[in-house]
This record gives sequence, C-alpha cells and structure tokens, in this order.
Amino acid sequence: MDESSVADIQRIEALIYPIRGQRVMLDRDLALLYGVETRVLNQAVRRNFNRFPSDFMFELSREEIMRISQTVTSSEIKYSKRVHAFTEQGVAMLSSVLRSERAIQVNIAIMRVFVRLREMVATHKELALKLRELEGRIQDHDEKIVAIFDAIRALMAPPEKPRKKIGFEVREAAAKYGKRSNRK
Repeated sequence: MDESSVADIQRIEALIYPIRGQRVMLDRDLALLYGVETRVLNQAVRRNFNRFPSDFMFELSREEIMRISQTVTSSEIKYSKRVHAFTEQGVAMLSSVLRSERAIQVNIAIMRVFVRLREMVATHKELALKLRELEGRIQDHDEKIVAIFDAIRALMAPPEKPRKKIGFEVREAAAKYGKRSNRK
C-alpha cells in the first residue's frame, strides 16, 4: 500500500461518524470525495429514492446535526437545513446512481475502509473476550495474590518507632502505702 492510499484511507476514516448506532458518512463529505456538489448528489438520490430505504440513508435531526457540528472542523454543517447520512449499504448504492469513473474508485476505497473498520471491531471483540477469560482465571487466585502483595507491603514498610509520651512525667519514688488497721 503506497502513502497516497494510506492517506486516502485515513481521510475517509475521519469522515465516518457513529450515528444512531451505525457508521455513516454525510452527504456533503461524500459529494466532496466524488467531486460533485452536495446538491447534485442529493438530486441523484431523490431521482432514485426507491434505491435508498431508511437503513441505507436517513435524514439527520437538528439535534444530531448540532452534535456533529461540534466534531466536524467545518462549521457550515450547523447551518444546513437538511443533512443526509448514508450507511455502508447506502454508499454502495450510490455507485449505481453516480456512474462516473471517479465515483467507482471512491466507492472502492470507501468499501475497503468499512471492511477495515469491521475487522478492527472484530479484533477488539476477540481481545475483550480473552481479557474476560483471563480475569476469570485470576479471580480464582485473587485472594492468594492479594495476600502475597499484603505480605510484600508489610516487609517493605519501615518498622514503627516507639512514640514519645505527651505530657508531664513524675520521676520520684512512689509512696508506700500500707494496710489500714482496724483501730477503734
């Protein structure tokens, strides 16, 4: 993989946002990648609306737009009336709607990024599963490990020095007291 394709992958990854529990790309970002205006991309989608069900593309609410505008470097998005989000399947469907050579190349790159992200998530899940198994094994020996650490800390702790008594101390012999006799 050459440096330009790595840069392209990183650039595309930065344009994928988690919204409504899905990874999506925004219409304006896709338009930028395809080299068309956002208006042109949305027109093509409207002409082929039946190809984009709600699990392929959805319109963002005002609240979602404001949330994304805080993470996007361009602040123009918060003034947009409508912003469409495309899931992986929606991006794939765009290749049938936008038929330029550039659109084909961009779609291939985007699909590779989505596959890479899926692989990363799968790897993280496997790692998390292995960690849980390891934690289970450690819990069996947990008390023993804690006892060992407590013993080590006790050995490392400096011995306690006797404390000085506070207050006045009398240093004279104690008076001898005897038994009382019963004198009447």
